[in-house]
Amino acid sequence: MLTLTATAMAAMAAATPLLELKISSTLLFSAATGMMLVVNKIQPSQLAEEQRNATRLFKQLQSQIETTIALGNANQEDVKKAMEKVLALDKAYPLPLLGVMIEKFPSKFEPAVWWPQQQPLSPSSKRRSGRRNGWNEGLERELKDVLEVVKRKDMEDYDRLGNMVLKIHKSLAIAGPLLSGIAAVGSMFVSEGSSWAAMVTVMAGALATAVNALEHGGQVGMVSEMYRNTGGFFMLLEDSIEEEVEEERENGELFEMKVALKLGRSVSQLRQLAKKSAYSRVEGTPTNNDEFASKIF
Repeated sequence: MLTLTATAMAAMAAATPLLELKISSTLLFSAATGMMLVVNKIQPSQLAEEQRNATRLFKQLQSQIETTIALGNANQEDVKKAMEKVLALDKAYPLPLLGVMIEKFPSKFEPAVWWPQQQPLSPSSKRRSGRRNGWNEGLERELKDVLEVVKRKDMEDYDRLGNMVLKIHKSLAIAGPLLSGIAAVGSMFVSEGSSWAAMVTVMAGALATAVNALEHGGQVGMVSEMYRNTGGFFMLLEDSIEEEVEEERENGELFEMKVALKLGRSVSQLRQLAKKSAYSRVEGTPTNNDEFASKIF
């Protein structure tokens, strides 16, 4: 509204030589430029999406801790793991406007990481040669085939989309204040006979309005954060599959079901996906399998 009003005043000042119109237009454009700079720095829509995800993840962690307590067999290792998860989550989603904020315009798109990084396994913690607890060679191969689809299709696609949205977001965040600033400078030279100054001011003001509406009305920051969070989901899934296949701490059939649910599939659909991935790998034509692993995102 500020840029639209200022643009209209600049157009009127070109037709009617009133100093008040020119001054008002310049002040409004300057105020709009300052507001755009502040809003583009904070990114309210992106901030809201960050905190929505943080709230969901903290509630999930709370539920896990409550379950561990309810089982009544918690030990010091459980306390340590819970603390590591809390600290990792707090680092990934710090409280906004209180010190450090998440970088809104990083040089490269990076998925969110809200879980503690696993340390390399020691030789003593490697899985035993004897298979038990629902694990077998077929299940291991199946999970690896599914993971291959996740990496080749889902993660690669979200990385591409995330980088594209990040570039658009940066361009819009720079273009809005720049155009509004040009309009503010141009409005100072608007007079009855200066058609060029009026044209530059009106065009820059109109473009600044359109860019600002596209960036914040289209919630580009929120879309960028959504891609960042979804990319983190696939990274976490990759880490959990690789870790579980290596250590085999959980029941194999139960873990298979969990992976299927996380991808929005039934166990039979997960196995079918693994067969397609294995067939494409054997035939040497991985591009033939265009199906994404996840049916949720």
